[in-house]
Amino acid sequence: MSNTTVERPPMNGVDVPALFATINHVGEMPELAKFEFRAMSQWVDGTHSRTTIESFFGAGDEQSHDRPMMIDADHPKVLTGGDRGATPVEILLTALASCLMAGIANIAAARGVTLERVTASVRGQIDLRGLLGLSDEVRNGFQKITVDFDIEGDASPEKLAEIVAQSRRRSAVFDIITNGVPVEINVD
Repeated sequence: MSNTTVERPPMNGVDVPALFATINHVGEMPELAKFEFRAMSQWVDGTHSRTTIESFFGAGDEQSHDRPMMIDADHPKVLTGGDRGATPVEILLTALASCLMAGIANIAAARGVTLERVTASVRGQIDLRGLLGLSDEVRNGFQKITVDFDIEGDASPEKLAEIVAQSRRRSAVFDIITNGVPVEINVD
């Protein structure tokens, strides 16, 4: 595998030389690509829970975030919750948008495209009869998710669309949602 040389400075908030150095380093040492991300969630009350994210394994060693991150989840009052956080499905939509957005920033920077504005509208349609146990014919989760991007930069609309398409192809969250992943649930 040949190394990629990039002389460009950081762009769109992305350290392009570091991005390519990481790609090259992992290409030379594939074992560095193995990561395990973790989240520790605790019930607060009702439908409210709080998840803390502090550490992960990656690049061959234990890593810590600069600070613990907390995410509150709850249901809105119309669904018997206290509305003290986004719903879990809204957090999933956030994860999808955030993953695609990060990919767009990285890919645009790697291609030398300056981004001026990127917004994503993410919508998920769900029929609650499934998760409420009212119908076995209705799935519990989203029936459809739609992501609409509005993107402006110093490239043609076609090139910007290619950047979005490449982000979709490389998005871990898009892959998880569209291809599924085995989930093991254990109870102590």
